[in-house]
Amino acid sequence: MTVSQVGPPEVQPAGQQAPAGRVHGNRAVLTASAALVLAVLVLSALSLSVGAGEVGAGDVLDYVLGRHGARDSSRLSLVVGDLRLPRTLTALAVGAALGTAGCLLQAVTRNPLAETGLLGVNAGASLGVVVGIAFLGAHSGYGYLLWAFGGAVLASALVLLIANRRGGGSPMRLVLAGSALGATFGGITSVLIVNSAETYDRFRFWVLGSLAGVEGFTKLTSLAPVLAAGFVVALLIARPLSALALGDDLAKGLGHRPGVIRVVVAVAVTLLTAASVALVGPISFLGLLAGFLARAVTGPRLTAQLVLAGLIGAGVLTGSDVLARVVSRPFEAPVSVIIALFGAPVLIGIVRSRRMASMGMTDPAADEGPKGGRAAAVRRPLTRKGEGGDSLVVRTGSLSLLVHRRAAVASFVLAAVLVGAVVLSAYAGQSEMGLGRTFSAVFGSGDRFDVLLVQKFRLGRIVAGLAAGAALGLAGCLTQTLARNRLATPELLGVNDGATAAVLLSATLSGTFGAWWAGPLGALAAVLVVTTVSGGLGQRGYRVLVVGLAMSALASAVTQVVLSRRSLNSAGSLYVWTSGSLNGRSYSVAVPVLIGLAVLVPLALVVARHLNVLRFDDSTAASLGVAPGRVRLVCMLLAVGLAGLAVGICGPVGFVALASPVIAGRLAGPLRVPVLGSMLVGAALVVLADTVGRVALDGAEIPVGIVTTVLGGPFLLWVLLGRSAATRV
Repeated sequence: MTVSQVGPPEVQPAGQQAPAGRVHGNRAVLTASAALVLAVLVLSALSLSVGAGEVGAGDVLDYVLGRHGARDSSRLSLVVGDLRLPRTLTALAVGAALGTAGCLLQAVTRNPLAETGLLGVNAGASLGVVVGIAFLGAHSGYGYLLWAFGGAVLASALVLLIANRRGGGSPMRLVLAGSALGATFGGITSVLIVNSAETYDRFRFWVLGSLAGVEGFTKLTSLAPVLAAGFVVALLIARPLSALALGDDLAKGLGHRPGVIRVVVAVAVTLLTAASVALVGPISFLGLLAGFLARAVTGPRLTAQLVLAGLIGAGVLTGSDVLARVVSRPFEAPVSVIIALFGAPVLIGIVRSRRMASMGMTDPAADEGPKGGRAAAVRRPLTRKGEGGDSLVVRTGSLSLLVHRRAAVASFVLAAVLVGAVVLSAYAGQSEMGLGRTFSAVFGSGDRFDVLLVQKFRLGRIVAGLAAGAALGLAGCLTQTLARNRLATPELLGVNDGATAAVLLSATLSGTFGAWWAGPLGALAAVLVVTTVSGGLGQRGYRVLVVGLAMSALASAVTQVVLSRRSLNSAGSLYVWTSGSLNGRSYSVAVPVLIGLAVLVPLALVVARHLNVLRFDDSTAASLGVAPGRVRLVCMLLAVGLAGLAVGICGPVGFVALASPVIAGRLAGPLRVPVLGSMLVGAALVVLADTVGRVALDGAEIPVGIVTTVLGGPFLLWVLLGRSAATRV
């Protein structure tokens, strides 16, 4: 993933007149600020005037101004004083906080796609709320507030400790640590939820984010000092952070300390986001949207960005809250869903504008891979180690085959691991069945119950896991190779969320669950929208990524609405599947995917030779006889189909598409695309994770996606923040 450099505000020497362009820019910022202030005031007035209680704008105005004895009316005091006024002020404060936090994160990471969930704050807050509900009986909004704030602060503190190990935290280390820890916390949260229907029932509404629970000023007053401290720190750190955008060396030359600046920014983001999540629940996408729009208006001036981002966040959240009250009367829609539905198209429109092109945010930077890693390896001449050292020519008559020793050995080792994983999965379980009885049951002999258990339930589930894991591993391999980025997965194009939403919608419309074909259709629809809107899969840089994020937000909003509208039993079952589960999966869903793999895998093997060349730049690949656009399109379609088939089987299993190519690449070496190895690793990971989920808890089952998520966070840290990567991130 490329990053956009955020430049500091220009310093005008004393005694010189500001350039005309600079004056014009200042006027544009002032005009935009005035318009935003007016919009926020209008939306605030609407928020005070709209809602239950049959209290109109005139009554609200009388109450606010204290006219005609309005404040003596108990009805007006309840509706306006205890409900609408605190709710409006909370929306303004939380929106401004999330917008400011998003802008700070985008500046410190030099990435316009950064948002407030990157530091693990939302995941920590969610875990805190679930712990409070499950173990300490928290059931009120104020109880959620304390646990959410504590969990958010703890998560952010851990991220800072991890990111600043071994030489200080770079922007990449901060992002990776937050993503990894957030994934682990999210997995632990899911473990607690799937085994308690009561906990899930309370959590599924809180996690949507809503201001409906704001009554009185108690909650806002409790966290107002925290929000105020966050705003003050954000304004004080703006100038040093602008200098940091020039690079660490230049910032040090100007007298700043980059490590301290990043820590202070993380503290400000933590204070603002933790207080916001504690007040209204996790509202994602708002920080990304507000920071992105502010940058589009102000350019590189960070102080102006912070002010406008705060105003945009306040206006968007207040307006979304007003819409949430009226779009589905007499019920309220989740405010986070409203933000996604209306914010995503706005974000897409902004990223397609000429303004973004002039800011250099639609073309990727040159791929400067880490020294000593795969990117450096592919720049070396593609000479083999003496042809006889690392390669072996196998001849049979007139046919010859070049076999790479290291890749072949790695494939044999992975195949052996996969066989062991299958044997372990067939043997392990809640029933006390020995290894000998298991083998007998596999071949249809022995006790009838053993045969039924192994052949009907375990083997069908294993085959489904093998198919899904192989599809995910290959999809991840193709995506990472195309993006030249070890963090790239099909999720970047909204594949997982699109496939998940499609499967849930098919279940809602048909009344039955298990339509595996809906996954590939949803994935394909998501990618078609992303590629059409972004202008293609070519070198579009942030345009594809931003549209992909917007598509994911829209599909995730659809999923949340579906889950919140269903009964507890139905929603609980669907939530388990959306976490990634093989429970109940058998040959009926595995066979169609195996047929798909039989068609797609040979195609992937054919294009693998071109992928080796495509890891260079496009001009080099074209000079070697490879059509980059055609290969990129074929590989992307293959990745989408494979990921969609996998979601259709077991839901969105996390980290398998990310981890499989990394593990296979380390085993096979950096000069080859590990197509076969990624499939073997993916299949083994899914089968082993499913086995762990079946036996970890006595009498309960942990979905395979939750197991991979819990273990995937530490794996991501080990791979990307370990000793070998310490000098690269």
